[in-house]
Amino acid sequence: MSGGVGGIGGIDRLNALPAAAAEAAFLACCGSRTWARRMAEGRPYDSRDALLAAADRVWASVADADRLEAFGAHPRIGERKAGEGEDRRWSAQEQAGAAGARDSILAALTEANRVYDQRFGHIFIVCATGKGAEEMIGLLQARLANDPQTELRIAAEEQGKITRLRLMKWMEGR
Repeated sequence: MSGGVGGIGGIDRLNALPAAAAEAAFLACCGSRTWARRMAEGRPYDSRDALLAAADRVWASVADADRLEAFGAHPRIGERKAGEGEDRRWSAQEQAGAAGARDSILAALTEANRVYDQRFGHIFIVCATGKGAEEMIGLLQARLANDPQTELRIAAEEQGKITRLRLMKWMEGR
């Protein structure tokens, strides 16, 4: 959602975007095309709170396949996302706690990610902002004990947190 500015200005800019541009902007915040389309269709939003409430409501209504699509738009914890754009930059910021980790910690993250992928069929999703690599490994390992439905629910909750943070970054022009 490039070019965002804080407060109501960001809402006005969002509401003024052509439909395709708004959908692309939302897609940078959450990798579900269904979510992005519904958010673009839901405009205009009259406030930041209305935008965030809509984001939560739409996210709660999407199918599991849409959730998995959103998860797939993220790099694994400890890896870098390919490509360019705000979602890549935001991902790097969110995973900053893993960026400076020792090689042994990164190797443990790689292995834990592999085990998680194998168990659940999707990547580990956690709102990584403010978390260090060791904390993320601990969360990942603890969540391996979940059954697949519980884990999908938790991963979706984490994706919702990430999406809200990214929407706020856009609204603040970061």
